Amino acid sequence: MAGSRAGAGGRGTLYVVATPIGNLGDITLRAIETLRAVDLVAAEDTRRTRGLLTHLEISKPLVPAHAHSTERELCTVTEALEEGKAVALVTDAGTPAVSDPGGVLVARAIAIGALVIPIPGASAVLSALVGSGLSTDAGFRFFGFISRDGLSRAEVLGHIAATREPCVLYESPNRVQSTLTELARAQPARQVAVARELTKLHEEFVRGTLSEIAAEDREWKGEVVVVLGEMEAAAESVVDEVLLNARIDAELAQGTHAKSAAERIAAWSGLPKRAIYERIIRRKQETED
Repeated sequence: MAGSRAGAGGRGTLYVVATPIGNLGDITLRAIETLRAVDLVAAEDTRRTRGLLTHLEISKPLVPAHAHSTERELCTVTEALEEGKAVALVTDAGTPAVSDPGGVLVARAIAIGALVIPIPGASAVLSALVGSGLSTDAGFRFFGFISRDGLSRAEVLGHIAATREPCVLYESPNRVQSTLTELARAQPARQVAVARELTKLHEEFVRGTLSEIAAEDREWKGEVVVVLGEMEAAAESVVDEVLLNARIDAELAQGTHAKSAAERIAAWSGLPKRAIYERIIRRKQETED
């Protein structure tokens, strides 16, 4: 590899290699060069990576490196690095350790004094952002995959609704509709772009407000990235008391945690989150009494 270096004490190098997220043509020349030169490839799914390597006419020893890897599998990689070997870490698609396995292995490599070198490439996050048409001048927040259910999911959705910067999240096609519906309850007018099957044959961007896209009630298929636009400043107006109480009652009826409900209603109403939270607690006590 051009510019190849070694870690401390003769330790090897871990190359964190980004792979295509769909279109195989998106792999970089540097990634190909690295995969050809390393001694070992640590892969999220060895079968899928073997297919990529075969396409590139590369043959390398493969070892599993996924979220459920055994200690023995991880040690195979760290021992290779301790021997001064070069290892490439790859996931099924995109960059390892970004909502994908790999973080543990990178941390172990650093701990033993191995050199860690990122080999950048295709990114679902950036592809969705630049294709969304939504301004990122104020930066953005990346939430990755959100929880499937329970209070943790409600809390994350509430946090997203309360975040003023553009937000990017990954979602299962089976849960996209419910996620959009939940977010639309808090901010119906907020702009959203849903990117589907990025870089693949059926790539699609669906754009509009949260209420518009949630109302379509369509079946989402393939890999999905959701981009929320920057939250617009709330208008200086007083929310009707009856409407505010009805919204609080609706959140409580669904079992939403008070903190999450406060974040959503604050984003929807433009009122201070703390004041909403205190109102929810009082309302909850009134209904219990």
